[in-house]
Amino acid sequence: MQLIREIAFLLHKEWTLELRQKYALGGILLYVLSTVYVVYISFVKIDPDHWNTLFWIIILFASVNAVTRSFTQEHSSRQLYYYTLANPIAVLLAKILYNFLLLVFLSLLTLGAYSLVAGYPIRQLTPFIWAIALGSLGFSIALTFVSAIASKASNASTLMAILSLPLLIPILATVIRLAKTGFIPRAGVEVPIKGDLYILAGIDMLLLGAALILFSFLWRE
Repeated sequence: MQLIREIAFLLHKEWTLELRQKYALGGILLYVLSTVYVVYISFVKIDPDHWNTLFWIIILFASVNAVTRSFTQEHSSRQLYYYTLANPIAVLLAKILYNFLLLVFLSLLTLGAYSLVAGYPIRQLTPFIWAIALGSLGFSIALTFVSAIASKASNASTLMAILSLPLLIPILATVIRLAKTGFIPRAGVEVPIKGDLYILAGIDMLLLGAALILFSFLWRE
């Protein structure tokens, strides 16, 4: 119960800080809408495979921009203050949960804007929703932990990009394959999503387990 209360309090703190720094969220939204507009003026018609790939590339870079600030925006003195008050597991889980909700929101916003300008080729929504949920969770876990590592070094933004991409590529590849099944017409066809769902959920759980184990050591530094 104590851990849950700490997570709830830290989650409220993350939301409060976000409201105080509206320019950061506004910048991310501007990036997403600008990228969607570039796609709109660059293509007359997009086939489903290219539509799917471009959508997830937009989500990937929007996620990196959104989650980079998780730990790097906080000064070392503030982190020391958290160290004296909160369980490190609660700190990490609160940031992962907040970033997960943020990425789901960005993904749905991108899906809406992208569908307006590039069409809506999705035939079965369930696989695509699973891809957004598990993909956002994987991105949030990997990027939050990498942000914690990068915050301990100088030139954090460069280090963030170098460390995060190798972790995100397996998630991105699986998410694209899972989302692709959403373009299969209904017509009584059984969509084979279980294998990719298990793989993606396994990657997420592996990343979460590694982050929970290693973050306590990183937190003490």
